Amino acid sequence: MQQPDSLHEAFDKLVSVVHELREKCPWDKKQTFDSLRHLTIEETHELADTIIQKDYSGMHEELGDLLLHIIFYARIGQEQAFFDLTRVIQTQTEKLIRRHPHIYGEVKADTEAEVLANWEKIKAEEKKKNSGANRPKSTLEGVPSSLPALIQAYRVQEKVANVGFEWEKVEEVVDKINEEIAEFNSAQTAEERESEMGDLLFSLVNYCRFVGINPDDALMKTNLKFKRRFMEVEKSAFDREKDLSELSLEEMEAAWQRAKSKE
Repeated sequence: MQQPDSLHEAFDKLVSVVHELREKCPWDKKQTFDSLRHLTIEETHELADTIIQKDYSGMHEELGDLLLHIIFYARIGQEQAFFDLTRVIQTQTEKLIRRHPHIYGEVKADTEAEVLANWEKIKAEEKKKNSGANRPKSTLEGVPSSLPALIQAYRVQEKVANVGFEWEKVEEVVDKINEEIAEFNSAQTAEERESEMGDLLFSLVNYCRFVGINPDDALMKTNLKFKRRFMEVEKSAFDREKDLSELSLEEMEAAWQRAKSKE
């Protein structure tokens, strides 16, 4: 385990390098909040890939890339007198302490559900205080609209569940899915079918959450599994010196089953 002094030295060195590059490197000097935004999103997805694939060597590198971006943003913020890295760290530390009163205060929270409920309550109080309004902002304002739809649906449902808007039994969730399937099957127009399919997908995401499965993780793993198996089907055609389109559906299915049996 890295010793505290070594950790401080490593962090200070990285901050120093980022600042020096910002002052001297033509590319780094040109960057803005806006120009870095899409790169940060890309780095976040690269980190997510290593987590799904359990690529721990790659994960440590991707975490470093993401840390670089945070320091870079803080440097730009400092240059424009918006904020600096110290303020970023202090604000986050204060927020963590404030939102964990069961650790740093007198509040009692013995379960994960109680912790999350307290978290949402404290967030709502913070928003009300910061906005100066007579009523708090919506619980859902903390869910970015730019999130991928599947993740956004999951986070929306998590947040409303944390304030009590939740099914009581898993059977009710299943009933809702069946209801949405029936409504989709009875839809008459393309617009209605699209709307009902959206409702069905939303209900399926809710079912995943209710049974403790992250739908984005589950679908990502299935995507990877499908790609791995299909590439075996392609290899089967290549080994037979055929184009994939020359294989019959039965031959492709047989290759698929062979790929599946190897897992």
